[in-house]
Amino acid sequence: MILPVASPRRTGAWVWRELRSRPLDGLATLVVGLVAAAASVVPVYVLGYLVDQVRAGAGTGVIVRVTIVVVVSAVLGGVAMGLSTMVIARLCERMLADLREQVVGRALTLPTPVLEQAGKGDLLSRVGADVAAIGQAVTQAVPNMVSSLLLGVLSLAAMAGIDWRLGLAGAVAVPLYVLALRWYLPRSAPGYQAEREAVAERGQLLVDSSQGLRTVHAYRLEQKHLAEIGRASERARDVSVSVFTLFTRFVGRVNRAEFFGLAAILVAGFFLVEQGAITVGQTSAAAVLFHRLFNPIGALLFSFDEIQAGGASLARLVGVVSMPPEPTPAAAEAPADATLELSGIDFSYDGTTQVLFDVGVRIAPGEKVALVGSTGAGKSTLALIAAGSLRPDRGSALIGGVPVESLPPAELRKNVAIISQETHVFAGPLIEDARLASPGATRDDVTAALDRVGALGWAEALDEGLDTLVGEGGHELTPAQAQQLALARLVLLDPAIAILDEATAEAGSAGARDLESAAAAATAGRTTLIVAHRLTQAASADRIVVLEHGRTVEDGSHADLVAAGGRYAQLWQAWEGRTPAPVQ
Repeated sequence: MILPVASPRRTGAWVWRELRSRPLDGLATLVVGLVAAAASVVPVYVLGYLVDQVRAGAGTGVIVRVTIVVVVSAVLGGVAMGLSTMVIARLCERMLADLREQVVGRALTLPTPVLEQAGKGDLLSRVGADVAAIGQAVTQAVPNMVSSLLLGVLSLAAMAGIDWRLGLAGAVAVPLYVLALRWYLPRSAPGYQAEREAVAERGQLLVDSSQGLRTVHAYRLEQKHLAEIGRASERARDVSVSVFTLFTRFVGRVNRAEFFGLAAILVAGFFLVEQGAITVGQTSAAAVLFHRLFNPIGALLFSFDEIQAGGASLARLVGVVSMPPEPTPAAAEAPADATLELSGIDFSYDGTTQVLFDVGVRIAPGEKVALVGSTGAGKSTLALIAAGSLRPDRGSALIGGVPVESLPPAELRKNVAIISQETHVFAGPLIEDARLASPGATRDDVTAALDRVGALGWAEALDEGLDTLVGEGGHELTPAQAQQLALARLVLLDPAIAILDEATAEAGSAGARDLESAAAAATAGRTTLIVAHRLTQAASADRIVVLEHGRTVEDGSHADLVAAGGRYAQLWQAWEGRTPAPVQ
């Protein structure tokens, strides 16, 4: 599944809505742009006046007057043009900043299945490459486009002011421009969209290969992944070339429109001068006015690929923002206690391949249950269902007798929290990173939480203690330290139910047993569901549930399951190194 792309109508509606929400900025942009365009038209007007005065034998004084008008107009036009570029860029950047925040906000609330199916590459390309493409367009192409359009309108109005027939002659180019756009836009818009999708596909392959680098090396898949990335890059290149080919053909059609427009003005001017209806200077002014449009129109065309790319990127961002929000559960009764009950759970990610089959687990308040099984048995999926991140196709997940999906987000957060193996350390002071779970926590609260999970020693040993900058650009925490930080967040959040999805899977590392102790301290007294990677952690649980191929095959204490000689006993023997566990 790829995240949706907004239609041109919906994208345009979003732009119009944003402009309407900023009336003063929009008005300032229009006024300054009109002043800049008018200042560009005035020198051409006085040039026509100069031609007529010279033909009439006027003295040199007229040249001085015309020069003063041209200089003043040039200074005013330059200032207005610079101000216009700044105002337009500021307006667009503010709109883009709001859109970027909306996209990130919506992405953070997307259901886990949507993110899994869409892939990280697509989302990252939208908040990365697409934002960059729009940013380049709004700082360069959009100001040129606005000033060119305003200059074109005022130039045609000025020609009509000289003589309506000259204005009509210049307008001959308008339908030719329109025909060129009608030919180009329907062909180029899908091309630019395909280009963005090709870039997203290439980004997804790069992300997958980078994140799975060790696996790629382990299985000698370097050439396979390079070949896939190469094919995706070739597709992106081919799409870009086809789009540029369309653009060059579009430029030829625009040049044709310019030729016919200028020829029509000169021919009409010749006959009107012959009839005495207008002067040579007025005809010259009209011709120069039209000819001066060539440069702004050319600049607009040369930046049109940026505009189209920015438009395609904008549609991809608006597509994310326009995704309907997940229905917010109505206020439900509070859970009666911290019981976690999963019954009759069936689940499939794609609607075809079933991952869980009629799985049921009941965890009493304060009880600690470990999920054990081979890779792909469905342990993490069941944990996500228990946490409310996934909804089962059939069956129910209850917290204190209340369905998980009926709990409002604030109530769900209060009752259950999940910690996965992948813990992100955000850039900033360590104390603020810990406070993510509980923004109102005091320094003493954070210190106590770190101490509870055995992290206070190394935290205080940092250069600036709890105020040390960590994450990107700061002190890099080890994987074990990052997990201890996550467990400290759990303590600060203080949920009734804790779910650890391989949160201590540092097998073979020096901090593995320390992590197990930290997890035990953080979950003490809580209803706990553990997806156990290390069987020593499962052995310390009150009960163990063994999953294989999406089905429950065993349920009991460590001692009972070892004595039973079933699947768990095989896994335990393999863990202790006595005999390999058979592959099933």
